[in-house]
Amino acid sequence: MLALDVQNLSYHYQGGVQALKQVSFSVEEGSFFALLGPNGAGKSTLAHILANLLAAQEGEALVAGHSVKRAPIRVRKSLGLVFQEPSLDDRLTVWENLDFHARLYQVGRGKGAKIRGVLELVELEKWSHALVRSLSRGMKRRVEIARAMLHEPKILMLDEPTVGLDVSSRNKLWDYLKGLQSQGVTLFLTTHYIEEAEGAHQVVIINEGEKVAEGTPHELKNLIGGDSLRLKVIPEGLEALQAYLASKVEKVQLEGEMLHIRVGNAEKFLAEMMPQYGDKVTWVEVERPTLEQVFINLAGKRIADSHADGREQLLNFAKAGGEHTR
Repeated sequence: MLALDVQNLSYHYQGGVQALKQVSFSVEEGSFFALLGPNGAGKSTLAHILANLLAAQEGEALVAGHSVKRAPIRVRKSLGLVFQEPSLDDRLTVWENLDFHARLYQVGRGKGAKIRGVLELVELEKWSHALVRSLSRGMKRRVEIARAMLHEPKILMLDEPTVGLDVSSRNKLWDYLKGLQSQGVTLFLTTHYIEEAEGAHQVVIINEGEKVAEGTPHELKNLIGGDSLRLKVIPEGLEALQAYLASKVEKVQLEGEMLHIRVGNAEKFLAEMMPQYGDKVTWVEVERPTLEQVFINLAGKRIADSHADGREQLLNFAKAGGEHTR
């Protein structure tokens, strides 16, 4: 089963600016999907279409099997949204915020039990009658996750959910999110914390409105040639080892007594090389490729830098209470 099926989505803003160009991908139900791209790449536009905040112009998108064009109400009920910016009403209690959301989504029978259930999920049941303004930032984020799950959506869309949180709060938040995924909830993440996408089952990178790469983190890292291996070699063994490496890899860089190569799998390569040349090597450094490096190669900039001039977010959905806006 597919949680999301996006086929040839294109979108033009007034003035002819093309935000999306024939973007296609699919996401398996119950998986963890990450969408990466620089600021202005089209992530926000794509998310808005999936959340039914923008009308799909060209192409089609199915959310939990429902067309964003033909079944907008079913689409909205299939999605839970956690925004980058705070979207709770600080003047209300935790319970009142959740109760308001339940009313908007017409959560009728068992509403109270469901509110207690989601608060228990995020370990905030003792804070149900506390004013939101009295909570820490991390606790507020947990309330937002509870709210997003209240109407039992199949897909949880997270727009940079850990921005501004300390390391402990970020780790705690991901514990809850992974718990939800283990229960079959599909996670859809946009983030500029690259390490948060490392655990994704699938990553799509978009740039200037186009999909430029797709795959598992491991598959994407292989696009830049595998592991980087640096070897410090004794002078008398340098020539022999350099010749051996040249017969195994395309490029060998010599930096003083250091040899630098790129291999598919460092452990496997060293296991084959060291029995014969281990006595000539005094130091080994292995650097694994990261999604950040993949992103730089494809987009030409660091993803963290690309967000410095304005972070993308899913606007207006909370204020509209899930109502469709144009």
